Amino acid sequence: MPHSHHSHSGQFCAHATCTLEEMVQQAISLNMDAFALTEHMPRDAADLYPEEVDAKKLVEMFDAYYPEALRLREKYASQINILIGFECEWIRPSTHTIIKDLLSRYKFDFFVGSIHHVHTKPIDYDHDMYYEARNIAGGSDEDVFAAFFDEQYDMLKSLNPPLVGHFDLIRLKSDDPERDWTTMPAVWEKIVRNLDYVAGYGGILELNSSAIRKGMSEPYPKAEVCKEFIKKGGRFALSDDSHATSQVGLNFSKVLSFIESTGIDKVYFLTSKTDNSFDTSSAKPLSLDQLKKHKFFVSKP
Repeated sequence: MPHSHHSHSGQFCAHATCTLEEMVQQAISLNMDAFALTEHMPRDAADLYPEEVDAKKLVEMFDAYYPEALRLREKYASQINILIGFECEWIRPSTHTIIKDLLSRYKFDFFVGSIHHVHTKPIDYDHDMYYEARNIAGGSDEDVFAAFFDEQYDMLKSLNPPLVGHFDLIRLKSDDPERDWTTMPAVWEKIVRNLDYVAGYGGILELNSSAIRKGMSEPYPKAEVCKEFIKKGGRFALSDDSHATSQVGLNFSKVLSFIESTGIDKVYFLTSKTDNSFDTSSAKPLSLDQLKKHKFFVSKP
């Protein structure tokens, strides 16, 4: 059952392309069995990206996204299981207020808990913004890595997200994105702490293929993180973090090889709940062998 738990569309995300319906149609054409819609939550005016001009517009887009997601789920119910969620962006503790407002107005199957900022500066948008965050953190990659995982820990404790998004995204704009996390003991200690917490409440880590699309050899998170999470009984789910139809399911064959080489024997997929309970105990396992035999992977590059 190839699936993706993380996607964005140009209809509701300024740095994506294609409509939400086109994204769903592409997932169907690739023989996916489940596809999650996870548009970004709105952000405050102080946190707009360069291509965004109005915080009110972000709210309006999200309010338009939810009914469209419901429409598509009903329209394509016989062809694919559509999960409706959102991606949170933990920037500061007040972020929790925005999330609580969304949950008071809408019902979701799940949400992705993500960190895209350190010291309120975006760390995956471009190198200049990453360097701003790094300088505030102390000046080195290790300094901003440590700050990232501390802020991630705050997000985890505050939200207990059912799915943890791109766990080690902070490496994207660093001087050496392939660096082994275990070579940095102070940072690795924080990573292990965060993994302990996720495993403790039953959270799932996404295996996010977008890292490969962006030039890295492994998905998020790297193999050493996955192996540590396995020791803790942790669970994983597939995500493509697609921002266009051309990215739906992209590099899943490489992720499949990564899964096998890393020692992950199964992945999990979330099921529709739409009650804001965010209980991951009903997530269904899919063995490595089942994945390999699925029609999605036939003749895939």
